[in-house]
Amino acid sequence: MRNDLIIGMAGSGGDGIVSAGESLMSALAREGYYAIMSKSFGSQIRGGESSCRLRISTDPVLSPGGTLDVAVALNWEDFMRFGSELPVDGRTVVIYDSNTKVQPDKLPLTEVRPAVAIPVPIQETARQHAGTDKAKNTVVLGLLAGWFKLAEENVLAGIRRKFGKKGEQVLRGNERAFAAGLEFAAAHPVDLDVVMAAPKAANGKILLLDGNEMCAAAAIFAGCDFFGGYPITPSTEIMHFLSKELWKHGGTVLQAEDEIAGIGAAVGASFAGKKAMTATSGPGMSLKTEILGLATIAELPLVCVNVQRGGPSTGIPTKSEQSDLFQAIFSAHGDAVRPVIAPISVHDTFRMTVEAFNIAEAYQTPVILLSDQEIAQRKETVPAINTANVHVVNRRLPTRSELDNYVRFRVTDSGVSPISHPGMKGGNYLASGIEHNEKGAPTAKGDVHARMNEKRIRKLIPLKHRRDLFVIEGDSHAPLAMVSWGSLAGVASEALERARKAGMRVKLLIPKLLYPVSEEIYRDFFREVKAGLIIEQSYQGQLYRVLRMYVDLPRGVQSLARSGSNPILVEEVVSRLQQLTLDLQRGRVPEPEPMLG
Repeated sequence: MRNDLIIGMAGSGGDGIVSAGESLMSALAREGYYAIMSKSFGSQIRGGESSCRLRISTDPVLSPGGTLDVAVALNWEDFMRFGSELPVDGRTVVIYDSNTKVQPDKLPLTEVRPAVAIPVPIQETARQHAGTDKAKNTVVLGLLAGWFKLAEENVLAGIRRKFGKKGEQVLRGNERAFAAGLEFAAAHPVDLDVVMAAPKAANGKILLLDGNEMCAAAAIFAGCDFFGGYPITPSTEIMHFLSKELWKHGGTVLQAEDEIAGIGAAVGASFAGKKAMTATSGPGMSLKTEILGLATIAELPLVCVNVQRGGPSTGIPTKSEQSDLFQAIFSAHGDAVRPVIAPISVHDTFRMTVEAFNIAEAYQTPVILLSDQEIAQRKETVPAINTANVHVVNRRLPTRSELDNYVRFRVTDSGVSPISHPGMKGGNYLASGIEHNEKGAPTAKGDVHARMNEKRIRKLIPLKHRRDLFVIEGDSHAPLAMVSWGSLAGVASEALERARKAGMRVKLLIPKLLYPVSEEIYRDFFREVKAGLIIEQSYQGQLYRVLRMYVDLPRGVQSLARSGSNPILVEEVVSRLQQLTLDLQRGRVPEPEPMLG
């Protein structure tokens, strides 16, 4: 019996591969399993390939996992397009459509012989029993439920819920297609350890949603009044969710004519006293940069979500990457410092979205929330969130006495000044993009400019001491260390557990606050470290480079970085840790890698 199973499926657009994965995941969640499902698509506007990888476990899971236990290929051309995203080895059970005319010993898997390859007449079965190719995904569900004993009754119940609205004929056809898949599996048993163990007793209510949905829900909880944006993959679902739900809570959504108008409207809403948000991806961030500078100098709260994807330019819109860190931190003219924070899972996206609003409101600054396609579009089973433990911060309004002679940008001890809004008696002020004095009047005086720069930057210093925005795991005195962020944090956490079980002394730091850099926290973490890895999904190793700017990294700390669409696997991290451990045992401090890029 297995406690963990990774299934990868690929086909053409319209084959319903992602729909099949979602149906199976929903059924398994109802059974009590934990699951993560990642989705991947070709970049074509219409058609093209699509895939999903579903990891099922009797215990909570932190990452999509590595090599597939089960691979389903509706056609080989599409499956092979996903390359390292759907890795297969000698332990994998491969299921494929026999209409591809490929023999089991001639699979187009480079230098890989899977444990077993099973040709199945998937398309023919769908046509015979449902009268349409569109039921291929339902046949696949029957095969998976039959061979791996995966929630047969709940899968069937999900099929009836989904197709019951489409008429009796469609429903009956899909029921027959599912039954045919079960029958084929029963008639062709697989002589391998492929059956999942029963789930453990579920604890409380389980939610099934993706990171973009979680982000939008958290924005509503945080008190978001206004969203201004423009559709862009892979962030668009945030706007879709808010378009359906925000008005119910008194808020407004504006789908603007472009990215610049979207953030401009959001900044205007913030000036009007509303909690405001915009969301985009890398190309849209490039367009929003100037108005982010306006929000910085006008000291206006704003949350800007960047769901990262492959770049530069249009890049790879449908694949995950962590290559916008430089952009988030440095793409501002002048001495602009703006907080950059990042969630590490779908569940964590709730807290970090609320935190983004809290930081924006408390420090009167734009905040960039760096999600990525992997977190934003993957689905997870997550426990229901106890919102009683989540604190919401609102901006500091001026008191009556402060409004008697209102000085909007007064230089205070904290650097934060009370902020009014139009309609507040005595609270009128000028909020322009030009440098100004404490009252908001434009100025070109060097001493005033220096004082206002100091004010805007100094007010963020307390953020650097927020240890609750960092996760530290493992042996605090370990000589071996890892740092990772965003969607790679789960991979690093699993690697940590495997390394510890293998007897290695390792620790892990996961920063959720990426900027400003918390030198003290990193300095404490690296104090006894001899070697380690900075793990991230960017060719240049951007976090590695940022840390080298601000932190005296131990000589043996190396970068483990790779471009998007080329996943870093747990096994790979553990292997690198083993090599570093051997180097330390032999008295050698590993040499840092040559500068990347």
